[in-house]
Amino acid sequence: MSTSLTRLEMIQPDDWHLHIRDGEVMRDVLVDTARQFARAIVMPNLKPPVTTVDLANAYRERIEQQLKALGVSTFTPLMTLYLTNNTSAAEVLKAKAADVVAFKLYPAGATTNSDAGVSDLKFCHATLEAMQSVGMPLLVHGEVTDPEVDIFDREAVFIDQVLEPLRKNFPELKIVFEHITTKQAAHYVRDAQTGGKNILGATITPQHLLMNRNAIFTGGIRPHHYCLPVLKREEHRLALLEVATSGNPRFFLGTDSAPHAKGAKEAACGCAGCYSAFNALGLYAEAFESVGKLDRLEGFASFFGPDFYHLPRNTQKIVLVKSPQNIPAELPLGDATIVPLRAGETIAWSLA
Repeated sequence: MSTSLTRLEMIQPDDWHLHIRDGEVMRDVLVDTARQFARAIVMPNLKPPVTTVDLANAYRERIEQQLKALGVSTFTPLMTLYLTNNTSAAEVLKAKAADVVAFKLYPAGATTNSDAGVSDLKFCHATLEAMQSVGMPLLVHGEVTDPEVDIFDREAVFIDQVLEPLRKNFPELKIVFEHITTKQAAHYVRDAQTGGKNILGATITPQHLLMNRNAIFTGGIRPHHYCLPVLKREEHRLALLEVATSGNPRFFLGTDSAPHAKGAKEAACGCAGCYSAFNALGLYAEAFESVGKLDRLEGFASFFGPDFYHLPRNTQKIVLVKSPQNIPAELPLGDATIVPLRAGETIAWSLA
């Protein structure tokens, strides 16, 4: 990695948590993503959800068709399956043979298109055993959905009520605690005992490194800063920034970039999700630079994710330059528009 005050050359990163949707919307999202990332783990929460290998293969084919139409040959989608109460152990074995890289746990009702998610992990015991036996990672949306638990506490409660029992019952299961947002999650992943095995990781988004919950309410309701898990207090943002920039290989890049049309966000009941795909690397560079740790960005963005998933690191390089980039107020999204994160603002870093 080569760094200076104005130039950052690094191995091209991957995005280990991405939503690209489907159809014409997917086309616009792929343009933004493939410009920066070589690979991305594609979330399976479509309507209907991607619950079987056959559905994943069909989804992958649609993605590859869009990439071909765009003339993009340097981006690889990594497919996942949506875990349900009825997912079978046989489907896990089939997924492993079909190069599906992970299963995704959405607690039912936790986030966008999660209604078909798992209501109780007791229904998934045989499935989780099969995943553990073949080294198939489980990606967890780490929030409980009990309406009596405060929305700002749902991640911390998830650790105690779901994640810790899960790891005790399946001690060899590879787990990614996705888009962590709290000091409790950061410290749990940092300090967890794994017997020296690379079986626990966490992804962190740019918005949770750069913003606290005040950003949702500055000058009025800011719907484009609303995501799930929701932004937290400043102490949590600082804890995330500390572990992300620490060089600890358990933490790696996952944008959770989630495209929703402008009208669906600016509504009486707006959708959850921040769209960071347009300028994600510039945002991460800003976060790492804020604490003088730009030299740690390459590990977080380019090395630790592939190592966790036992995939080869990329070899091609990209260059970020410290050159002001104006973020458009809106971008095309199918037959609508989308408002990207930091819309109408200027950020310091951009792709060369």
